[in-house]
Amino acid sequence: MQLSIVTTLYRSAADLREFHERAGRAAAALVRDYEIVYVNDGSPDDSLAVALDLFQSDRHVRVVDLARNFGHHKAMMTGLAHARSDLVFLIDSDLEEDPETLSAFAEALHESHADVVYGVQQKRRGGLVERWSGWLFFKIFNLLSEYAIPENVLTVRLMTRRYVSALLTHRERETTIAGLWAMTGFRQVALAVPKHVKSASTYNLGRKIALLVNAVTSFSDRPLVMIFYFGLTIGSLASVAAIYLVIRRLFFGVALPGWPSLIVSVWMLGGLHLIALGIIGIYLSRVFIETKQRPYTIVSHVYEHAPESAALDNPRNRGAVLR
Repeated sequence: MQLSIVTTLYRSAADLREFHERAGRAAAALVRDYEIVYVNDGSPDDSLAVALDLFQSDRHVRVVDLARNFGHHKAMMTGLAHARSDLVFLIDSDLEEDPETLSAFAEALHESHADVVYGVQQKRRGGLVERWSGWLFFKIFNLLSEYAIPENVLTVRLMTRRYVSALLTHRERETTIAGLWAMTGFRQVALAVPKHVKSASTYNLGRKIALLVNAVTSFSDRPLVMIFYFGLTIGSLASVAAIYLVIRRLFFGVALPGWPSLIVSVWMLGGLHLIALGIIGIYLSRVFIETKQRPYTIVSHVYEHAPESAALDNPRNRGAVLR
């Protein structure tokens, strides 16, 4: 097989048939043999029913039904694990990126001799708060992480088999897929693509903060190092201040007045102490989760068609099989 198109389903029923038609047409114009892998991430709407209807009418379709909602990043990794082709095209099914860009990605991959061509937004979408929070996310992550993420990076990307195989060797339970894309390495090339605004982003400010905390603590130990140096700095300043106060008292007879300044200092240091303990606790929770070795997704069913050879040998195998 030459090409796998992998996408996830979550509240995708409204766009799914159009996506399938456009993605199939783009794939057929590029290669003879392809598959479209739909991963149902516990979608609460009719996404699975629509995908199964497409599965019945199109032998190129495979449907991976997860046991519940595990999250976008983990569902994407599961879809990549089920892709069987030499090239894998990962794209969201909400039509915010055009499936027809597949040809441009394939051309860029061929010309650059890269292992990955990934999409970046031509212009960041949304209002001031959304654009500002997105910009801040990338800045903070790249400041604290050893593996820089390209700004305004999108899900859509075309990857070679060796890159996908290397990506799937990562077995983190708390998955931040953008960090894994960068961490895996190989030659990667950016391609600017338009991103359509079809609905408000589900990544609100709270989710972005949670994603940032998860991403930083998954890919960097710099916050722990910063705590050490920050504590060392505070301790050094406190020692200098103590010596200064003793000198003033012994040689000049001046005591430091003011309980408010003392209370403020206690509250400030107490807050910093709690922040430091919280950061350490987050890292400990990451260790706790990883040591359990739980699967990051659980597959309920895989709907796929019998191979063409089996269908020819046995008429009963011409229908779909469930694995």
